[in-house]
Amino acid sequence: MSPLSMRERVRVRGKCSPLPPFRSLATFSFMPQRVLREKENVKHSANRLIKITIRINGGTMKTAHIAATGQQFTIGKIICLARNYAEHVKELGNETPTAPVLFMKPASSVISDGEAIHIPSYSQECNYEVELAVLIGTVARNVTADNALEHVAGYAVAIDMTLRDVQNQLKAKGLPWEIAKGFDTACPLSDFVPASEVPDPHALNLKLAVNGESRQDGCSSDMINRIPQIIAHMSSIFTLEPGDVLLTGTPAGVGRVVAGDIMTAEIVSVGRLTIPVT
Repeated sequence: MSPLSMRERVRVRGKCSPLPPFRSLATFSFMPQRVLREKENVKHSANRLIKITIRINGGTMKTAHIAATGQQFTIGKIICLARNYAEHVKELGNETPTAPVLFMKPASSVISDGEAIHIPSYSQECNYEVELAVLIGTVARNVTADNALEHVAGYAVAIDMTLRDVQNQLKAKGLPWEIAKGFDTACPLSDFVPASEVPDPHALNLKLAVNGESRQDGCSSDMINRIPQIIAHMSSIFTLEPGDVLLTGTPAGVGRVVAGDIMTAEIVSVGRLTIPVT
């Protein structure tokens, strides 16, 4: 049977009701005696028994915390901006894009301060990229740059971990590179500070060190696309929802880490991360 559309309903014992809502960490067993599709061309038997089971095994929903207010948001989409600092574009030998370059990470890639990055066995070149993270607090769809910041709940420091060798191989073949960016532990993320405590998100110093040695030291003022423009552009493609996290690009100085290294990333007045590598 093909999946039910958003407008289709399920009749259970003569009553019309929607499918049961999803609840995290729960199991549903839904077994109506008669299932009638509200389409005349349905080819499946109306007496067919349907069992819908939703399970989450051994996992937890990832959350974004605003420590100062106690607010928590379930993380939804993590939308990332590539090539947003000119010097970083140059160091990788890429062309400066004429429009924002976007990719995504799954929420399952998020880890917190003190948790370890695990380099996948299929890569020999794992790179760090320190970034300013933006937390969406209200729904944003087709917003303008003028009011985009009204939808921001907070800011944090993130590290966009990248399997550079895998990414380069996929790029050379013209293929997507999510497996180089979205593996488990690929998105260390600090707690957020309220947006009201960051009067100018384009006057922030982004730093990252490996084993105490400075590797990245840049300023958010060097962004090619600024945060209002980023939000406006993204919201013209995706509906941005509370709990979505935007990564805004990295300054120059990216490089390799190996098992045994310890990274520290910091944006003064925003957040700090200490992340071991295994």
